[in-house]
Amino acid sequence: MTIHEDVRRQIVQELKINQSSQCPYVVVCYHCFYDNGVISIVLEYMDGGSLSDLLKEVKSIPEPYLASISIQVLKGLIYLHHQKHIIHRDLKPSNILINHRGEVKITDFGVSAIVENSYGLRDTFIGTYNYMSPERICASAYGKRSDIWSLGLTLLECATGHFPYTPPAQGGWNYFELLAAVVDQPSPCAPPEQFSPEFCSFISACVQKDPKKRLTAPQLLEHPFLRLYDHLHIDLASYFKSSGTPLATFLT
Repeated sequence: MTIHEDVRRQIVQELKINQSSQCPYVVVCYHCFYDNGVISIVLEYMDGGSLSDLLKEVKSIPEPYLASISIQVLKGLIYLHHQKHIIHRDLKPSNILINHRGEVKITDFGVSAIVENSYGLRDTFIGTYNYMSPERICASAYGKRSDIWSLGLTLLECATGHFPYTPPAQGGWNYFELLAAVVDQPSPCAPPEQFSPEFCSFISACVQKDPKKRLTAPQLLEHPFLRLYDHLHIDLASYFKSSGTPLATFLT
């Protein structure tokens, strides 16, 4: 615990959120303990790794599987936003975990914020800036719908296999370049020649620059894209196992 006070507060915040969250779409915190100057957190084991790990193997995720993944992530966000009044603030592929049962769960609450009620706003700047909404990256007040923007970018990255904004140089983004792109350029979109109109509409509903125009998690859960592939009876468990993630090696 010989760490900076800000880091200590962040750890305590994560512990509070983890221990109070009981939802099948949020990674379970079983226990935490302090020993010899170190805090250890015992979390549910998600043996497939993250969506980021999955993307390294499959390069892109087909729409039917993205629909099934989206349903679980949205149910997790509904729990966080509307039951716990928590803004995640760092939703991205590496913070969405998968397992051999086809379960998809949100993790990593180190930078999350608890607001006083469902209309609460925050104005602090924290998290991975690549996935930040326009209002957050401009350091304006923001609410739960900032997570919806991050979800849209995450799903678009999973669909196309690359981050939705193209960096100006090979070295990647710096903060000011990304800020200019997010604020000045049109919102990213799913290429209509590659994806269904329903998926394009879903992404558009997530990445509206004006947060008031973004759909909420409950509204997105009713979006036609999520019903489009019901007839296929999507089996995420089989998809995850056959994808080449740690599951493929672990279960053979």
